[in-house]
Amino acid sequence: MMRFRRWHRFEPYGDTSRKRAAFLRKQRLEREALPLFADQIAATQHGVDEEMARRAVWWGEAEHKRRSQRAAWWRKARARLFALPDTLRARVREIWRTCPYPADPASFADFLHQIAVGKLDPWRPPWVFQQARSARMTHDPATFDEAFRQIGRKQVGGGPKTTPADELLFCGNLGSGIIFLTTRVRLIDPNESFYTSSSHRLRDSHVGRSGHWVEIEVRGDCSMAELALIERLAKAADTRPVVVQHIVSARSKARAGGLS
Repeated sequence: MMRFRRWHRFEPYGDTSRKRAAFLRKQRLEREALPLFADQIAATQHGVDEEMARRAVWWGEAEHKRRSQRAAWWRKARARLFALPDTLRARVREIWRTCPYPADPASFADFLHQIAVGKLDPWRPPWVFQQARSARMTHDPATFDEAFRQIGRKQVGGGPKTTPADELLFCGNLGSGIIFLTTRVRLIDPNESFYTSSSHRLRDSHVGRSGHWVEIEVRGDCSMAELALIERLAKAADTRPVVVQHIVSARSKARAGGLS
């Protein structure tokens, strides 16, 4: 069943001494506001018993109007609910039972509106704890580009007679955790210079005559098998010699030493 709150039982207007005193004070202030016309104002004022009787009638009429308006709101909201697809309607009924919103038609109508405009995901409601999503992993990648995504690029080196080379930063997760790869071009002949070429998959600088090789530094949790896989993918993606080395931080060394 839906979480619809029943309207409270009708109770007649309560005639109390406090309400009577408040009404008499209101009439007195009206007379004191215009003292020269106090007698004329008093002649137009009715007694407290008449006022209480009038409020009792008004209270019943107002209560009936509020109930009718509330029922109309519920009918409109339920019509919107039953217009939803079966799967979504069942999900909305399920989360409405547990949501922290007041069980009234205005809140239910706003609840449906938030879902309709996309501000409330019925499959991940904000009042329900959502377990943290696991990091994206690429198992058994076939290519370097499939395993790693480039996230940075900067130029390093260079001088009066040389052109700076590109240093690229990649990230990925082969299963052990997120790892970062830094690729750099190293010249075989330090007297050579770099120029840009598009014939290499690792998208790095190329050398003019003597040749060069690519150095890849791996940082993060990485097993020996993953390190070998990185080297194999990098060599398949580039025609140049590739050297891969795992850079272990001092914290990782300390943690490994504590477990040994």
